[in-house]
Amino acid sequence: MLDSLPRSTHTGLEMNTDRALLVDLYELTMAAAYFEHRIDCCATFELFVRHLPPERSYLVASGLDSALTFLQNLHFTAEDVDFLRRQPAFHTVSPEFFDYLRQFRFHGDVSAVEEGTLIFADEPLLQVTAPVLEAQIVETYLLSVIHYETLVASKAARVVRSAKGRSVLEFGTRRAHGPEAGVRAARAACVGGCAATSNVLAGVLYDLPLAGTAAHSWTQVFPSERRSFEALLETFPDTAILLVDTYDPLAGTEIAATLKSPVPGVRLDSGELLEKSRSVREILDRHGRHATRIVASGDLNEYKIEELVARGAPIDSFGVGTDLATSRDVPALSVVYKLVETVDCGVTTPKTKFSEEKVYWPGRKQVFRFSEGGQYHHDLLACAQEEYPQASPLLKPVMTAGRRLAAAPAVKEIRERTLENLAHLPEVFQALRGTPAYPVHKSDCLNQLLEDVRAQHFGALKASRQQGGD
Repeated sequence: MLDSLPRSTHTGLEMNTDRALLVDLYELTMAAAYFEHRIDCCATFELFVRHLPPERSYLVASGLDSALTFLQNLHFTAEDVDFLRRQPAFHTVSPEFFDYLRQFRFHGDVSAVEEGTLIFADEPLLQVTAPVLEAQIVETYLLSVIHYETLVASKAARVVRSAKGRSVLEFGTRRAHGPEAGVRAARAACVGGCAATSNVLAGVLYDLPLAGTAAHSWTQVFPSERRSFEALLETFPDTAILLVDTYDPLAGTEIAATLKSPVPGVRLDSGELLEKSRSVREILDRHGRHATRIVASGDLNEYKIEELVARGAPIDSFGVGTDLATSRDVPALSVVYKLVETVDCGVTTPKTKFSEEKVYWPGRKQVFRFSEGGQYHHDLLACAQEEYPQASPLLKPVMTAGRRLAAAPAVKEIRERTLENLAHLPEVFQALRGTPAYPVHKSDCLNQLLEDVRAQHFGALKASRQQGGD
């Protein structure tokens, strides 16, 4: 364990998201009740996605760094505690609970799949083992951050794949669901494979490459389109991307192509991009501007990009914003955080629920990934104590006693892991439409544990009802 690591792996510019009150009320009311009733068992919760939507054949794990940073920094300020004491829900709670909150820190252990790993339904992304009160309080934040970053990273991976090697730039902050979401989306999009982001704060916090051009307003401010292009190139001769479709894209390209200065690139931001890009390429080449790149943007997604690439659009880079930051076609996943095991006085008890359509497998688990010929073949969800030497276990310890075990890897390293994972996933599971489900099996041991818990629960329930009848 790296005791010398700072409690945050980021600089002082980190977003102020470690507030303990960023939580659903019922986490705190349950915590108060646990405290009052001296319920101090050790609990294991697992965070997973129940079902993949039809539009997703895989997910890209993301958000772990944000989750661990939160856990390591988590505390209640004096103002937080005073606020809670004033709430009607807590007027019957003893003063000792609020004293406890003032000293609160997360002391648990965490195992997780590495960011950039492909995961599927029922497979835990995160496994938290801690005193039940601590494990309960962190539920809301962990669900929120893992869900959102995984959602965006998964969308980004699809968009990047559809580009077939052309770079994808993330431009989504202005359409994200709030400024903080924009920062998280930028990071997650780069985890999913994007080459750069327009979000400068994300660039500072996560050492991400930045990309940006100029808006239509730049062109409109100047008395002529030509002068706006010349001014931008004078200031940024090596990087300027000229937005050529403020008025007429072909006329704008003609102006760009006849400038005295080299033109690094031009951008198309609207309209029918296939024919426009072909015409723009023809104009540029006719004027000897073979090195000038074409960047396209404007409500793009993986389906539009796939079609443009398939039809030979001469576009070098794609800027994608709204569809990335909002994951517009799948804006939410069925992510849950469920109690799977308790340990009390040395007795381990597996836990699940049996309500309709919400049964899940009990007990601490491990995910094993089997490969054949360098390609992923199937996964096995198994009990934690099982061993399969021929497979790769995905859940690895990342935090012990509230301290992370290693510094966070750079996002560029995680991006490479994502791309490597996708290179090992058979093509049949990567199509944008009509993709079969990747096989995820349950071990015999795990299935037997579920049946044992079911029999124990319903047997006890039957006996209780019989006693009540007597």
